[in-house]
Amino acid sequence: MTRELTYAKAISTTIAQAMRADPDVFVLGEDVSAGGPFTTTAGLVEEFGAARVIDTPISEAAICGVAVGAAQSGLRPVLEIMYVDFITLALDQLVNQAAKAHFMSGGQLTVPMVLRTQGGAGQRAAAQHSQSLEAWLTHVPGLTVVMPSGAADAAGLLAAAMTAPGPVVVVENKVLYFRREPVPDPVEPIPLGRAAVRRRGRDVTVVALSRMVGEALAAAEELAAEGIEVEVIDPRTLVPLDLDTVVESVRRTNRLVVAHEAVRHGGFGAEVAAAVQHAAFDDLDAPVERVGAPFQPIPLSPPLEDAYLPGAAEIRSAVMTTLGRVPV
Repeated sequence: MTRELTYAKAISTTIAQAMRADPDVFVLGEDVSAGGPFTTTAGLVEEFGAARVIDTPISEAAICGVAVGAAQSGLRPVLEIMYVDFITLALDQLVNQAAKAHFMSGGQLTVPMVLRTQGGAGQRAAAQHSQSLEAWLTHVPGLTVVMPSGAADAAGLLAAAMTAPGPVVVVENKVLYFRREPVPDPVEPIPLGRAAVRRRGRDVTVVALSRMVGEALAAAEELAAEGIEVEVIDPRTLVPLDLDTVVESVRRTNRLVVAHEAVRHGGFGAEVAAAVQHAAFDDLDAPVERVGAPFQPIPLSPPLEDAYLPGAAEIRSAVMTTLGRVPV
């Protein structure tokens, strides 16, 4: 069975399902009893009480530190860092403690915690509330990093994350929260580290992250009218990355475009491009094209933010470039 849910409701439904099944699962963060800034924890405190849905002070380091200690003690915390921009304040706990505890203890410690956070622009929230910083997190051994592109994946990936043995960071996109799609009922876990092919094509492979999956599909639909068939791959999990699915596609299409909303310079797309050219260099008929945001802070001005954000037009242009055609 399926039911139509928003991305935000899929998240709260999945957390509630896990809390009913496992009394060790609890939620903590700023204003989580009120649903948080995007209603993703709405209704949980009414069902599970304030002992399992814990409002915290405005201290990201404290929130993450409490979660790390609780996880090492055998509980399964699901913490929310309100906006990925503020994960900077929790990086010591996340990067130096959660990500390394299992390795540094010789396997004696586990940290089964889920850190949920929101990234992405498009809501006129300016430079300190709109960034896409997933590349920072993918650089840290010991962290699993996922980026759901729709409600069903938001539910399935979160369900899998809440049973994982180590720390998982789920980077959600604010623009996607109130978009609806069918979600399995009950929610079924989606294995971490498995990509999804969203559209089949023969001419070029586009690997797109989070919000850019929808933009890639829109570009592919437009290009199909011109006889260009684009294959769209959604990695879903950035670490571990399902490189096999991407490489298999590139070996058929012989071209690759990587698209993300994050700043292009130093973005995760560079890692995908490097990994693919190493694994399938002889199969590439053109340089890998990358789509990302300009290397500058995100503007508050609505017209400037709209111009700043990459989307279907930029993906279309990159596809035309890698095919050796002049973009129009």
